[in-house]
Amino acid sequence: MKRMLRILLAAIGILGLVMVGAVVFVTTFLDPEDLKPRLVEIVREQTGLELELGGQLNWSFYPRLGVSVNTAEAWLPGRSEGQAPFAAFEYGEVSLSFAPLLRREIAIDGLTIVGLDLNLERDAQGRGNWEALLERLDNQRQSVKSVLVPASAGVNPSSPDLAVNVNIASVQLQDGRVRYADVQTGNAYQLSNLVLAGTNVSPGKAFPLKGSVVVDYFETLDAESSSLNSQLDLSTNVTLGLTERRHLLEGFSLKASSHFGSERSRQEFQLMAEQLELDLGADSLRLTNSQLQAGLLYPLLGEKRLAFDMQFDLEGHLDTHTANLRQIALTGPDGLNVTGNLLFEALNTAPRYSGQLKLAPFSLKKWLARFDAMPAMNNPDALSDVGLTSPVEGDLMSLTLDGLNMTLDSSTLSGRLSAAFDGTQLDASLQGDSIHLDDYLVLNEEGAEVAQLAGITRAWAQQEHVDLLPAEWLAEVALNLQLRLDELVVAKQRLQDVTLNVDGDDGVHQLTQFSSNLHSGTLQATGTLNASDAPLQWALSFEGDELRLASLLASLGHEPPPAEGLLYGQGELTSQGNSVERVTRGLNGQVELGINEGRLTGANISRELCGVAARLEGKPLGSEWPEGTPFEQATATIDITDGIASTDDLVLNIPGINVGANGTLDLGSEAFDLRVAASFSDDVDPACAVNPRLIGVALPLRCKGQLSEDSSKWCRLDSTAVQAALSQALQREIQRRFGNGAEKALDEPLGEEAASGLRKAIKGLLE
Repeated sequence: MKRMLRILLAAIGILGLVMVGAVVFVTTFLDPEDLKPRLVEIVREQTGLELELGGQLNWSFYPRLGVSVNTAEAWLPGRSEGQAPFAAFEYGEVSLSFAPLLRREIAIDGLTIVGLDLNLERDAQGRGNWEALLERLDNQRQSVKSVLVPASAGVNPSSPDLAVNVNIASVQLQDGRVRYADVQTGNAYQLSNLVLAGTNVSPGKAFPLKGSVVVDYFETLDAESSSLNSQLDLSTNVTLGLTERRHLLEGFSLKASSHFGSERSRQEFQLMAEQLELDLGADSLRLTNSQLQAGLLYPLLGEKRLAFDMQFDLEGHLDTHTANLRQIALTGPDGLNVTGNLLFEALNTAPRYSGQLKLAPFSLKKWLARFDAMPAMNNPDALSDVGLTSPVEGDLMSLTLDGLNMTLDSSTLSGRLSAAFDGTQLDASLQGDSIHLDDYLVLNEEGAEVAQLAGITRAWAQQEHVDLLPAEWLAEVALNLQLRLDELVVAKQRLQDVTLNVDGDDGVHQLTQFSSNLHSGTLQATGTLNASDAPLQWALSFEGDELRLASLLASLGHEPPPAEGLLYGQGELTSQGNSVERVTRGLNGQVELGINEGRLTGANISRELCGVAARLEGKPLGSEWPEGTPFEQATATIDITDGIASTDDLVLNIPGINVGANGTLDLGSEAFDLRVAASFSDDVDPACAVNPRLIGVALPLRCKGQLSEDSSKWCRLDSTAVQAALSQALQREIQRRFGNGAEKALDEPLGEEAASGLRKAIKGLLE
C-alpha cells in the first residue's frame, strides 16, 4: 500500500513537472505572433473576410490558457481604398480551461470582445453587404458542425484524439456599435453602447443572458439627429441548438425607454414572453404567451402615465417575410378592450396586414376629455358607448374596415370604411338605423348649434366665427361617401329613409344625391362645395313636396306654428363662407314655394275683413268664426340677394277673399316687413255682409316683426292705406251714381241721414 502511494505521488509529481515544463515551453519558445498569418488565412478560408490584426497577440496561462489581441479589423472582399472596415474591435480575448486539456478536451473558458464596430449596408437593389458572408458561412456549416459537437457526445469524429467541450464560462461583449444604412429606403439605424453578458454558455443547456443597447433611427442617411431613440435592456435564459439551428429564449424580457424626435418625455415599454423560439432551419420566429406593457406620457397628462397591456402569440416566417399575431387582447384605461388576430405580409418591402378586430363598447368621451379634446355637446352623454367589430386590412398608409359593425351610443352602423392615415382619403359605404346628429353638435358662445362633430377638434366656443366644416381638410381629401339611414336627426329635423352620396377630389365635392322623407313629405337635393380656395363656395339645388308645414315650423321653434298646410317648393341657392352668419349673409338665389290646404293659425283674415264690411254697413259682426284663416293655396317666388329674401307675387287664395303681398325677410336677423292687399271676391261667404261696393276694393294690411315673436301680433290693418282705399272706392261709387253731381252726393241723393251714418261708419273704422 505504501509502495502504491509512493508511485502515485511520483506520477503526480512527474505530471506536474511536465505541465510546468509545457507551459514554460509554450510561453517561452512559441511566439504568438507566429500564429497571425495562420489566423488570417483561416478567417479568409472560412468567411472570405480580409483580417488585419493591428496589435500583438498575447498569451495567458494557468489557470487558463488563452490568447488576446488589442485591435482587429476585417473587410469584405474587394474593398476600396479608404473604405471603413466591415467589422472591427478594440480588444479581444479567448481562453481555454487548463484542467480539461488533461482529459483531452478543449473547454473554452471565456470570450471577451470590447469595442465591436460593425457596418451593415443594403444597396439600392436591396442586397445587404452581409449576405455573401452568410452564404459562405452556410456552405461551411457542415465542417463547423463537426467541430462544435459537445464533449458529452464523445470524441470528435473528425479529430479522434481531441474532443471539444463547448461550455464557455463567460461571454462578454462590451461597448459595441452597429451601423445599418438602407440606401433603398433612405433611412438608417445605429446601435451603440451594446453590451452582452452570458455565463456557462453551452449548446443544449439553458444559460442566462443579459444585454443592453441604445438604438437610434434616422429618417435620412445624412440626418444629424435621430427621430427615435430607445434604450433597450434584455434578460433571458438561452438554449442554443447549434446542430439543428433552433434556439430557445425562455423567460424573455425586453425593456425599452424611448423618445421621439424632440420630445423630452420618454415612453416606456416592456415585452415579456414565456418562450421565444428562433428556428433558423425553418426561418421562423415564435413568441408564446407574450405580453407587451406600455406606460405612455402625454403633455396634457403631466407626469401620470397611461398604462396599456397587450397579450398575444406571434409566429413569424423570415423566408416569406410574414408574421401572424394571434389571440390579441389589448386593455387600457376607461374600459379600452381590443381583441382579434392580424396577419402581416411583405414585411421586407411594403408591409400590409389583414385580420379581425373587435373593440368592446367603451367610453370614448372619457378618452377625449383626458386629452382635452371633448367639446361641450348637446347631449352630455354622447360618445359614452362606442364599439365595433370588423375584418381589417391595410398598410402603413391606410386602413380598411370591410364588414364593419359599429355601435355609436344608441345607433348602429354597418358597411365599409376606408381611410388614409394622413387624412387625404375617406371612402365609406354605411347603413344604419338612427343617428341623432344633434347630440354631437357643439355650441358657440351665443348658444347656437354648429355642425361640428365632436372628437375631430376642440370646442369652438372661444372663436368669434365657428367653422361649420374643416376647410383645410376638405381642400385635400378625396371623398367617396354613401350613407343610408332609417333616420337622421339634424338641426331638430327628423329625416327618414335618408340616402346621401358625396364624391369629391381636389377640393371640389359633389352632393350627387340626397333624398329623404321629412315631415310626411319628401326632400331631394344636389349640390357642390368648393373648398379649393377660401372662402368656401356653396351651391345647392333642392325640391320638396307635401311637407307638413305645421310640423316643420314647430321643429324650428315656432310653437304654436303660425301656419299649417302641405308645403312644396324648389330652388337654387349659392353662398360662401364657413360659418352660419357668413353663409346666411352670402346667400343668393331663387326659391319657388307653395302651400296647399293651408291655414293661418294666428289670425282670421276673413273675420277681420268682414268686420270692416260690417262696420261700414253699420251692422254687427256675427260671433261664429273659426280660429285662424283657412286657405286653398298660397304661392310665392322668393328672390334672395345677400341674405335678404324678397317677393312681389305672394298670393293667398282664401274663400271669398283674394290676398296678395310683397315684402322682405332678413334671413340673418329674421326681421320681416310684408305689405298685404286683401279684397272681397264675388263668391264671398254669405255670413259676411259685404256691400257690393266693396267687392274688389283692396284693403291693406301690414305684417311686420320677427319670426321668433308671437304670430298673432304680426299683422294689423294699415289705417292710412285703408282710408285711402275706401275714399277711392266711395269716389268711384259716387261718380258712377251721380256723374257730374258727385260733389252733392253725400248730402242730396243719399240723404242726410244715410250720409251721416256712412261717415260715422268710416270714422269708426279708421279711429
